Amino acid sequence: MTNDPMINEPLPRPRVGVMFDRDRKPEELPAFARAVEEYRADDLWVVEDLGWTGSIGSATLALAATERLRVGIGILPAPLRNPALLAMELANLARVFPGRFIAGVGHGVPEWMAQVGAASPTPLALLEETITVVRTLLRGETATLDGRTVHIDGVRLVHPPAEPPRIVSGVVRPRSLELSGRAADGTVMAEGQGPAAIAAALGHIAKGRAAAGADRPHELIVFTHLCVADDPEHVATASAPVRDEYSEWLGIPREEVFLAAGDAATAAERVRALWDAGAETVVLRPVGEDALPQVRATLAALER
Repeated sequence: MTNDPMINEPLPRPRVGVMFDRDRKPEELPAFARAVEEYRADDLWVVEDLGWTGSIGSATLALAATERLRVGIGILPAPLRNPALLAMELANLARVFPGRFIAGVGHGVPEWMAQVGAASPTPLALLEETITVVRTLLRGETATLDGRTVHIDGVRLVHPPAEPPRIVSGVVRPRSLELSGRAADGTVMAEGQGPAAIAAALGHIAKGRAAAGADRPHELIVFTHLCVADDPEHVATASAPVRDEYSEWLGIPREEVFLAAGDAATAAERVRALWDAGAETVVLRPVGEDALPQVRATLAALER
């Protein structure tokens, strides 16, 4: 890694992160993380999708390979995790890499959860109770809860972290966004959603926070696809599958699917639009094999 302090220092702006895409080989992660750090990004995010790779191992690799980056998990499916075991795993990372770790927890893709026999009839309760127990344990407190889905009696971590990591919720729908406002330290919004969706989400989150009387900080993290090239036809062709997939998943017209796409200056302006709408952290998910050149060009444009 370079020792140039101008490269290692984060930029004076809202946070920007980079996703290590699930399709990349796990052995590429350490070098990818080091490059992202050298480009002066703030975060590196890893994912956990069924059949690809585990997020705890990925986060550990990324943290060990870097010195400054915050590493995020986006996201751990609650149905696959006992909250006591999850808190134990997260506490390890938070103790060894203090202040450099953030974990997202979500419902999980229903079809995938059904594939492994983990589908929950009460997904909202499961997510809220999981987040509540995990946060309690990471604070070094004793957790006891006889909930609708989570049952824990007098468990306490022997080695809680001195600085508990933020537990954020990766959710989409209004009731889940309210839940995130009530229970989590932040919200992760999935790719394809632009400034209008951010405004709507913030309203639901605020409703949940008000109902719970929450006064702690709540970080809004927005994922967005990145497609950078000087040739508009290349951008259109490369981003077409993304627009098709997220139009169907989000239930919005194809032209409303939001991407940071175009030349580097245009992509940077799209990132700024998400910041201006209320995102505190924007996480770039590069499209195509040339991920790092796209990231480097966009971060340079943001610096300018």
